[in-house]
Amino acid sequence: MLRILAVAAFYVSGATAQDAIPDSLTGAKGDPARGRAIVANRQVGLCLLCHSGPIPEERFQGDLAPDLAGAGNRWTEAQLRQRIVDSRKLNPLTIMPSYYRTEGHARVAPAFRGKPLLDAEQIEDIVAYLGTLK
Repeated sequence: MLRILAVAAFYVSGATAQDAIPDSLTGAKGDPARGRAIVANRQVGLCLLCHSGPIPEERFQGDLAPDLAGAGNRWTEAQLRQRIVDSRKLNPLTIMPSYYRTEGHARVAPAFRGKPLLDAEQIEDIVAYLGTLK
């Protein structure tokens, strides 16, 4: 209960110290077309498992998380990057995976220990794609 209250207090306070990662992980802008392909791919990003988005050819999109349509209006690229890299910094109770964080995970198969779910280029490609969704 105390943990839930602490998380609620964080959001009510408007705290944004960890709200964004301002710089590209690769030093370059990502490719929106590659980002769209990652978001749509059910074996790589798994985004559509929880999110829905403007990808009409993909059926059975999720409804557990925010719709990706309009993501570029709701968040800056820096904020999108933080949400993909490690959304637990924003909401410790989130069910969204940390796609780039490699430490602090529980029950990770030995072959995957110390490895991010997506590499830096893939993260930047997704950020570029989501930024186009105005």
